[in-house]
Amino acid sequence: MEIDSIIFDLDGTLWNSIAGICEAWQGVLASFPNITKAVTPEDMQGCMGLPMDEIGKKLFPELDEASQKKLMEEFCETEQVYLGQRGGMLYPNLEETLAKLSQKYKLFIVSNCQDGYIQAFFKAHSLNKYFSDFECWGVTGLSKGETNKIIIARNQLKKPVYVGDTDGDAQAAKVAEIPFVYARYGFGKVEDYDYVIDRFEDLLTLGI
Repeated sequence: MEIDSIIFDLDGTLWNSIAGICEAWQGVLASFPNITKAVTPEDMQGCMGLPMDEIGKKLFPELDEASQKKLMEEFCETEQVYLGQRGGMLYPNLEETLAKLSQKYKLFIVSNCQDGYIQAFFKAHSLNKYFSDFECWGVTGLSKGETNKIIIARNQLKKPVYVGDTDGDAQAAKVAEIPFVYARYGFGKVEDYDYVIDRFEDLLTLGI
């Protein structure tokens, strides 16, 4: 299959930031004495790929919508500073693979994250040089599929693929009408995909 570009999901595809997010969030929760819940890595793994408003509803159903929104805004601000400074766990051979892929394809990121999260990923790991553009739910307020369409139109892409690790990512590729590459090493379980990789560097030998 001939392609001209690769659009990546972020969490579970390029990095794992769960440990840093949990640590940053615990600091925020300390200032909310009425909330006794501790957010665990298992909690966060179950939320990866969801927009921030849905994460708030899932983790803190006892709070009203306004309280959820306020809490998630504080979480976002704190985690972006934390991750921008300390970074997350990059998947093995990520930068070397991105460097090789970027010589042949234009690379992009589309995520359900808040605005500033992808920038924190770039800041911590100096990987922005490999990517042509990025977009997220925090800016568009749209689904990943619709946000993929924005990236495709804005950059006049003809034959992109989307690489992700969850069923939501697979659905996003369907909405955007582009092939889906399932990153099986990530967080989700996906049954319907066009291609599959078990390591990030498998993209180099996938035949795309």
